[in-house]
Amino acid sequence: MTGSLSVAELSRCYGTGTARPEDVVNEVYDRIEARGEDHVWITLRPRAEVLAEAAALPDGPLYGVPFAVKDNIDVAGLPTTAACPGYAYTPDVSAPVVDRLRAAGALLLGKTNLDQFATGLSGTRSPYGSCESPLVPGLISGGSSSGSAVAVGAGLVSFALGTDTAGSGRVPAAFTGTVGLKPSRGLVSTLGMVPACASLDCASVFAGSVPDAWTVLSVIAGPVAGDPWSRQLPVGGLTASGPLRVGVPRRLEFFGDGAAAVAFKEVLARLRDLGHTLVQIEFDPFLQAGRLLYGGAWLAERLTAVGAFTERHPEAVHPVTRRVLRPGSSMTAADAFADAHRLQELRALTRDTWKRIDALAVPTVPTTFTHKEMREDPIGRNKVLGHYSTFANLLDLAGIAVPGGMTPAGRPHGLTLLAPAGKDALLASAAAAFCGTPVGAAPAIAATGGGPDVADLEGAHAQQ
Repeated sequence: MTGSLSVAELSRCYGTGTARPEDVVNEVYDRIEARGEDHVWITLRPRAEVLAEAAALPDGPLYGVPFAVKDNIDVAGLPTTAACPGYAYTPDVSAPVVDRLRAAGALLLGKTNLDQFATGLSGTRSPYGSCESPLVPGLISGGSSSGSAVAVGAGLVSFALGTDTAGSGRVPAAFTGTVGLKPSRGLVSTLGMVPACASLDCASVFAGSVPDAWTVLSVIAGPVAGDPWSRQLPVGGLTASGPLRVGVPRRLEFFGDGAAAVAFKEVLARLRDLGHTLVQIEFDPFLQAGRLLYGGAWLAERLTAVGAFTERHPEAVHPVTRRVLRPGSSMTAADAFADAHRLQELRALTRDTWKRIDALAVPTVPTTFTHKEMREDPIGRNKVLGHYSTFANLLDLAGIAVPGGMTPAGRPHGLTLLAPAGKDALLASAAAAFCGTPVGAAPAIAATGGGPDVADLEGAHAQQ
């Protein structure tokens, strides 16, 4: 078998007998070996071990579908590193999301790279190396779920699990031409995940199409006993999407990237052509909420998970990660309550906006960066990457990021649709229509390569 790894195509091949799970395993391992050292994997299971598992899979909706898991999610018998070798441990049990996928017949290939402790949106804060976009040589992959997004975008797996606190399940989708589905908080269990901010964390799904991502979500969604963050929320199914009232920020910020601005105008035109009504909204309350994430109580919350380790072993922590986490130790209880009260005020302000719109449309990222550009300003440019993503979990929104094509400057860009928790099916249905994907069908995984090389990219911001 050569070609698409979509869930629908694999199901068809298995049903007609034109391929076996063992054939798919051999093909994807050949693809992985052909790419060489791409910094996607932290732990890759041996081919022979996965082949043996492929010969005795349980039947289910993901039968024989290869997948990967971000390495801050537990898989029994494989180390969980969170991209910090000194922090690594080997769990005896898997996260419930992994168990559900394997019970549905999915084939786990291994654990993927990430920004250390899921702190970052660039994919460049890992001692295991930095992934590159499979679409444009020299471009970052986005993070923190860098390896998971690239594994899907490069056609190495059908889907991959990521996590999302500030945008880690959406930002990499824009850089890799994939779909990044960030469920409502609590819809998918976070047990067995190394917390970034436990009160905000979500498990997320990267896939080559909206229907594939939705198939995966339908398997992993639902409360889990013993998970204090689980909650009962509707899942529903993909339907033909009717016209929506789609909010658009009154003032869109692209940080000088004129090509990205042009590309997003085309995205909005496509939404209008689909029959949606575009409604201008005041976006400042959303942005103010997003600023709380890295400047207040939730930065301190990150230390509840890894602070003791980083204090004892500062030499084991990536220098940029250390710089990001350090201010959290100076937060007081009064600071935390002040931030919580401010967030409640902002939630009230945005609640009025949701009376006027059904969904919010924003660029997934306002601009893109090369590895060289990120090295020049790793913290400042990381903040730019999160401009349209950091507020989502604080404001209890569901979201889905989909490809928007290439900008006139030859860089990828994307659309993110957001709505209040519980509206996951509405968002996914609208996203499928935007992608031109009939419900129940799935296109091939995004092609790799193409676009300008890194020499053409450097200095592109100055030209736009």
